[in-house]
Amino acid sequence: MMGKSKNSAHTDDSKTKISTIIGENTVFDGDIKSPDAIRIDGILNGNCTCQRQLIIGPTGQLTGNISAESTIISGKVNGDVSVRGKMELMSTGKLTGNITARSLVIDEDAFFDGKCTMTASANNSDAAKKPAETPKNTASDAKDKK
Repeated sequence: MMGKSKNSAHTDDSKTKISTIIGENTVFDGDIKSPDAIRIDGILNGNCTCQRQLIIGPTGQLTGNISAESTIISGKVNGDVSVRGKMELMSTGKLTGNITARSLVIDEDAFFDGKCTMTASANNSDAAKKPAETPKNTASDAKDKK
């Protein structure tokens, strides 16, 4: 096949360059930080911070907290996930921890045990800060009119 390599270091959907790969059967103990995307197919025992996308493959396991632009989880994560963009939990994914994200997709058969906090997008930040208007007619108003 021309142009597509099975071992390409790019994700299929966004062509983001993956600069760090923790391969299957590899165990890494400690925190990891990267300005580029990270893919984990092995085991990471520590926190993971990346400025781009974090991909946890089907064989990947992470015990620690995640901070990234976006995340795709197909493996197991035991820790809190904080993403500025989209968080995807695939059908083979298992997440035990809390999520903070602007956008969330959870596939059927995925496992999630925790709570989720949705953040406002940059376009909706003014709307999120504006207090909700109170209704003009409340139940006590209707009672007073009787």
